[in-house]
Amino acid sequence: MTRYMPRPALQELLDIFARRGYRCVGPQERDGAITYDTLGSVADLPKGVRDSQQPGQYRLSHGGDARLFAWANGPQALKPLLFAPAEPLWRAAKTDRGFTVETVLPETRPLAVIGVRACDLAALAIQDQIFLRGEHPDPYYAARRESLFLVAVNCTHPAATCFCVSTGDGPHAIAGFDLALTELEDGFTVEMGSRAGEQVLAELDLPPAAASRIEAANAAVRQAAACQVRTLPGRNLRDALFSNLHHARWDDVAARCLSCANCTLVCPTCFCHAEGDEPALDGGESVHQRQWDSCFSERHAYIHGFQVRPEIRHRYRQWLTHKLGSWHDQFGRSGCVGCGRCLAWCPAQIDLTEEAWAICAGSGDLEENN
Repeated sequence: MTRYMPRPALQELLDIFARRGYRCVGPQERDGAITYDTLGSVADLPKGVRDSQQPGQYRLSHGGDARLFAWANGPQALKPLLFAPAEPLWRAAKTDRGFTVETVLPETRPLAVIGVRACDLAALAIQDQIFLRGEHPDPYYAARRESLFLVAVNCTHPAATCFCVSTGDGPHAIAGFDLALTELEDGFTVEMGSRAGEQVLAELDLPPAAASRIEAANAAVRQAAACQVRTLPGRNLRDALFSNLHHARWDDVAARCLSCANCTLVCPTCFCHAEGDEPALDGGESVHQRQWDSCFSERHAYIHGFQVRPEIRHRYRQWLTHKLGSWHDQFGRSGCVGCGRCLAWCPAQIDLTEEAWAICAGSGDLEENN
């Protein structure tokens, strides 16, 4: 049953998390962008903030109203909260008998995240598939994932860079959340998505939402979907991309791309990383570290004296064909959730959707992939 939560009751929700021992994080305005940070109270949320996004552009403005979630995603997704940008994996220490090696697991506490969008829930499902399923689950990711509570907020104000409708990942949160809110003028409709969500909802003791409020919430989400103007040529572009590996557009985009890796850093699904050792100066200890890497970095494709992708066009082609193409072979779907971050945070104003259309348009492989 959909419930109705008056706006002042949002603070009560945060108080419940505090009583249950959760560290609560939520969207806040920091350095001209909306990012996740520790949330002390509702007053920390970006009240009345609006965003304007275009390829290579991200700006915030203040509208002066009471809405807290009337903006599209900022640069940060859920990824850095679970797949750490840099962390130690194990430590080797010198002893009288040789060396001891110990795993360094992260110290965690229950984490509640407020304001998660549908596209980031879809990205989280992909990250779960990468790090939790298979023969060798990642214990570092799993330690953070285990006690995660997600409060989704359905998107009612997408940016011009958003195209989650095209990928099938938004703007309405379908699964993967514990609670899902839709913001109205005077409060929120609330949907339950898990047993943990049901328990929290019971503590809030909210009334059923009136049919008029449910319709208003649904209408706002439908409007958000209708106003998205960017699309991809299809949801499975594997064959279309791999039949155009020598398309002239690869050279065109390479002339603009800076190979700065911004797109992969803000992408909620990119998971490339590098590992290295940091020995102590006295030689008594060495820490094995993992940190984010990118297929746009020169060292990423360096193999024993040979550079596999020496030119930017090779790196951009690797990224796009993997993200929209061979990802299907690995994980059964595209690696793009339509969040649009790679557009907004590209200093060269490269638009992934534009490049995909330019390369795939006219391909005989498109029809069967849509």
